[in-house]
Amino acid sequence: MLPIGGVSMAALLAGCNSSDDGDDDASGNPQPNPGTQPPVTPVTFTSASFTSMAAPTLANPELMARTTVSSAMVLAFSDGSKRTVELGYEPFFITGDQVPDGKGGTAIAGGYFNLAGAPIMDNSVPARARQFFSNCPDGTSLLALSAPTTVPGVAGNAVYAVVQFEYQSMDQAGNDMYGLLPSPIAVLTLSQDPNTGKLSLVKYSNVDTSSVHGLWITCGASLSPWGTHLSSEEYEPDATTARASASFQAYSNNVYGDPNKANPYHYGHMPEVTVHPDGTGTIKKHYCMGRISHELVQMMPDQRTALMGDDATNGGLFMFVADRAADLSAGTLYVAQWTQTSGTGAGAGTLKWIKLGHATSAEVKELADQLTAADIMDVRTADPLDASFTKIRYSGKDNWVKLQPGRRQAAAFLETHRYAALVGGTLAFTKMEGTTVNAKDKIAYSAMSRIESSMIDGKVPGLKVEGNAAGAVYQLHMQGGQADTDGGAIDSEWVPVDMAAVAELVGKPLATPDALGNTHNADFVSNPDNLKFSEKLRTLFVGEDSGGHVNNFMWAYNIDTKALSRLLSCPVAAESTGLQAVDEINGWTYITSNFQHAADWGSVHAVVRPTLEPLVKANYKDGFGAAVGYLTGVKIGA
Repeated sequence: MLPIGGVSMAALLAGCNSSDDGDDDASGNPQPNPGTQPPVTPVTFTSASFTSMAAPTLANPELMARTTVSSAMVLAFSDGSKRTVELGYEPFFITGDQVPDGKGGTAIAGGYFNLAGAPIMDNSVPARARQFFSNCPDGTSLLALSAPTTVPGVAGNAVYAVVQFEYQSMDQAGNDMYGLLPSPIAVLTLSQDPNTGKLSLVKYSNVDTSSVHGLWITCGASLSPWGTHLSSEEYEPDATTARASASFQAYSNNVYGDPNKANPYHYGHMPEVTVHPDGTGTIKKHYCMGRISHELVQMMPDQRTALMGDDATNGGLFMFVADRAADLSAGTLYVAQWTQTSGTGAGAGTLKWIKLGHATSAEVKELADQLTAADIMDVRTADPLDASFTKIRYSGKDNWVKLQPGRRQAAAFLETHRYAALVGGTLAFTKMEGTTVNAKDKIAYSAMSRIESSMIDGKVPGLKVEGNAAGAVYQLHMQGGQADTDGGAIDSEWVPVDMAAVAELVGKPLATPDALGNTHNADFVSNPDNLKFSEKLRTLFVGEDSGGHVNNFMWAYNIDTKALSRLLSCPVAAESTGLQAVDEINGWTYITSNFQHAADWGSVHAVVRPTLEPLVKANYKDGFGAAVGYLTGVKIGA
């Protein structure tokens, strides 16, 4: 569906004064008591709501095989009037497209490169040899630079987007490629139509990641308050086994041309991309924010406190407090300790915080360059029958660990999962994904994609709730004046103190599949992943990564009215990614949205696959293409 365009407030805000002054009578003589016109009260935006689209069905198979939007935004104003804006989906590109590189040539959207800048080729089918391009775009940041920028080919000021590509599902021969290629990340230069808000791609620039050893499985992302793209590296390679792993060796070979050169301690960190006026970007990694399964980092309004999703089995809730605002190169790392107040359903608990340590990125990087896993911790996977070891849970399994002398700092920042469990953090969450913040109410939201395994088996003391294969979104109230478990003051006003599920955002598994094959109720959120909050719209947006919905959806949840609305349906079996709620760029509001791995078929698709597989292949480059784009821009203010 093509976008309808923006809504102008000009007509609503225009004055209704006559050009006559109204002080004379018909003869032109002054009146003794001339009247005055009452002041005009400006009409202002007060709230927004969304209509909910129906889930597509096989009655129209094409709607199930592509991105579909048939929802609307309803704007309410201070004079009691309302205006409805039909929404649509506008892609910047489909991965694999030839896109302008700003140098008079073209680039392949989502294309892979090694650290020498050479394209990584898919030669699995020699007759169709080509550069690898990702079918999994993910975290996206739409932004404008603070200083006005003039760019060739752009009328007016440029708008930019940073897009990262999580992985490649398979090669052309059908071989699994997950985690074998260094993740690309690109800066898009966009032209914004001032009359419609439409964004058009002018330039695609791949970010050189050689200075950070390449990127590892970049998943969710967020825009920092100071205008940089905060990336992610999830599922950090286990440094105790990575160097002997065939998959890590393949990754190393694709990055360096050498299967033994990559260092696992260089991955699992938080990269930050700075966009420059010429549409290029530079990148650095922050090694002091913990080496975990970084799903997404959400900065708080103080520009110092970061809450981090940890997409893992036996994951934890981590917080980082930077020493200085808008500078993540040094700070203090904490892990939450959950005290359960309810085990019913998704459960609830209060939170205390264990200080793991303070470090600079440079200090931890130096340790990463020099140390191996055996230098930091003695890790056993069978009971050594030695009281000097401590039993912990790591990635769904028992580990017995002992800290090497003098290596507490290295353990805290390079073996963060194991160390946090060792010192008493609650490492029991499962697939803790997107994290976002409602600043006005001081509430953070965190998606638990599936409530299973370590959350329900009781093997980590203190946390045991009821399983839910469809997951839930939790809310966390934040306060200042908090102390860590050693009594030290936490220098932040944005510390989560409790955690409980949002009732309307708990998934609903079905006892038996419905007619399409859905195993989770299609009218409720299933396996929430991407989360973003709009302060202006008072709305939490939720993107799904569901194996229980035949089509994954993007939802809007109004936190005041509690209304849940389906905004978008992804192509069958594709995950909803790249979500960002952009309150305002040059007067326009946007919701970015990508999808990834269309036609990642599972048992839930048995009913629809015969009909939809040919359509997906036709729409999206034989199933290798994926869209990067946004919902129609809307102008909701003067």
